[in-house]
Amino acid sequence: MISNGGSGIVLFSERNEAFSQIFLKALTFWYFCVKAKVQTMALVYSTNPDIEFSKDGKLQPDTLPSKQQNLVVQKSIKGRGGKVATLVTGFIGKEADLEALGKMLKNKCGTGGSVKDGEIMIQGDQRNKIAEILQKEGYKVKVSGG
Repeated sequence: MISNGGSGIVLFSERNEAFSQIFLKALTFWYFCVKAKVQTMALVYSTNPDIEFSKDGKLQPDTLPSKQQNLVVQKSIKGRGGKVATLVTGFIGKEADLEALGKMLKNKCGTGGSVKDGEIMIQGDQRNKIAEILQKEGYKVKVSGG
């Protein structure tokens, strides 16, 4: 039974105790979701055969041609124990295309690296080399940092 503490307002009778418990649980769940600002996107049905989702359920934008991409190449040492890395940011497109670009850069630089959170990380200070490679591939590149 749900009441307001003895003032006489009863939402459900005792015959509906099971329903009131389910309702209370659902209301509690909804409250915590709103409080935590949980936002989920649930696609029920689409007739578009070209629609693609990333692993987290978000729509992925179409990959822009290389001439329309504005990439930023910068040096970073944050979170790597003082080790230098080169970051490539600003890529707009599908995760698979970003992975392919990252793999190509790692191969041409001869170093390791990773792709995550929309960034390509290449080990070492490879800014000038990466900028040249990307310009040869047709990308607009800006080298950031000293």
